[in-house]
Amino acid sequence: MAWLALALAACGGKPVRPTDPSSAQGASRTHGGRPPPVTRARPDKPGEYTPGGLYRPGEADGGPAIPPDISHLIEPVPTGEPPARYGNRSPYAVLGKEYHVLPSAEGYVARGIASWYGNKFHGRATSSLEPYDMYQFTAAHKSLPLPSHVRVTNLENGRSVVVRVNDRGPFHEGRLIDLSYAAAVKLGVHVHGTAPVEIRALQPGVTPPPPPPAMPPEDAWAAARAGIVPIRRGPTVNVSASAAAVPPAPAGDSGHFWLQVASFGDAANARRLVERLREADVAPVTLQPAQVAGRTVYRVRVGPLPSRQRSLAVSDALHAMGLGVPTLISQ
Repeated sequence: MAWLALALAACGGKPVRPTDPSSAQGASRTHGGRPPPVTRARPDKPGEYTPGGLYRPGEADGGPAIPPDISHLIEPVPTGEPPARYGNRSPYAVLGKEYHVLPSAEGYVARGIASWYGNKFHGRATSSLEPYDMYQFTAAHKSLPLPSHVRVTNLENGRSVVVRVNDRGPFHEGRLIDLSYAAAVKLGVHVHGTAPVEIRALQPGVTPPPPPPAMPPEDAWAAARAGIVPIRRGPTVNVSASAAAVPPAPAGDSGHFWLQVASFGDAANARRLVERLREADVAPVTLQPAQVAGRTVYRVRVGPLPSRQRSLAVSDALHAMGLGVPTLISQ
């Protein structure tokens, strides 16, 4: 256990609850889908991945024989935390595959398959070097910035939970997110080990749309495997109509203005947002690739708009759709 004491001392985190030694029972059927062993990289060495979990082959994963009462746990609230010092290096490689960390979680929404991790990683360092506590609402994700807050909804039963993403993974093929044991219990994922889910990034002070309703199991799994998030009808935002409601622009306010709604490292996520905006009659919408720090990012922008005043009116309308406050760009 000397390595555990050193890991906790290095993290400087609060001690976490010890687990029941008998909790490995039945672990072969419930697992977090973690990858084969990965050599731990120096956090200060560029381009390398600092893995959490310290995976050891042959170790069984699981939870307590009797699930704990989690009704007293409070879901984390987005507070605009600064990026973690560790775990955000991009790109990074695991098992010969390269991954990119998104520059921002804003606007991120995806469907896929969730798994969970428990006893095997309890108390060990996560990718952000915080100790993993299986009794808190946290999660691991391959590309969201650390930390991020997301709402996870089980598409089979409609249960939702807000989790704080502070780790990297899962690197098992076909998995979208690794939930902590407590989050898995909250969603009912601990029973079978995996579940079809939707995850939506949350921003401080922004009310997200309601979670998706429960689906028949076959539809939920088909939606998760397809990974396509359907566009939900929200307030109709017509740029020309919004602009027409604004008084004429004052002198000196003319020019070309754009509203950057979000920026993604994944082109598919950017295209989904473009489709959602167009479905809500937002126009014109453009998808603009750009090179940032040697990699391609995809910027979703509305514009050009004729004035700053009109841009602010459209910004308010986009904010009402739950898309946060766009960045105003003028040229």
